[in-house]
Amino acid sequence: MTLLAVERIKLFTTRSPWWCALITLAVVIGFAAIIAGNAPAGELTDVSLTQFGYKSGMAVIMVLAALSVTTEYRFGTIRTTFQAVPNRTSALLAKTGVVALLSLVIGEIAAFGAWGLAAVMRSEDLALNTTGEWISVAGVGVVFALASVIAVAVGILIRHSAGAISLLLIYNLAVENLVQLIPKLGQDIHKWMPFNVADKFVRGSGTGQMDGPPLSDSVLSQGGALAYFAGFALVLLIISLVVANKRDA
Repeated sequence: MTLLAVERIKLFTTRSPWWCALITLAVVIGFAAIIAGNAPAGELTDVSLTQFGYKSGMAVIMVLAALSVTTEYRFGTIRTTFQAVPNRTSALLAKTGVVALLSLVIGEIAAFGAWGLAAVMRSEDLALNTTGEWISVAGVGVVFALASVIAVAVGILIRHSAGAISLLLIYNLAVENLVQLIPKLGQDIHKWMPFNVADKFVRGSGTGQMDGPPLSDSVLSQGGALAYFAGFALVLLIISLVVANKRDA
């Protein structure tokens, strides 16, 4: 508990978490307002459409998570941390837990805020009547938390803010889509890309866009998609912890 408290204090004494939280809320809820305000009457019937901006919000959360690690390497405070807590794994797991919990809370507030705003603005039935519809909203926070674990792991491995953030954003926003362009194998590989699978968890069988195909072509069920994404995050975190324990701070 002491480690968690220390990491919480370190995280919230910087400005980046506050700014990233505000930007995430503005992006996710703002996209919902745009969709709700411009969609033709009778077409906003899929609850997952209210979460249209969650991927952009997730990108901001990953920046927050990466900075929570890379700024310590940049200013050398990570050495002090490791001197105070020789067990590097415990220290880094505490940091990961605090960041993941914050990401979960931000994600839930953003998702339910987006859904609530859209429900108020529209005359369509956007009530959460099914398990899939609940997942489309409540699942956003879960995905944010797991994405933050991935970002922390990348931050531990790279240790430089610019490099870690660039890699995360380029991968999240471009690489997975570009994989589909690989001749013959592209589509098959894309079905198993982590953020594509995470999208399947959030959107389920819904289209996630007006009169269009599903945004995720993953062959997994929603539960399977969550397990796959969580497993990917866990493996990457374990790799980063092993590397952190083997090299100098």
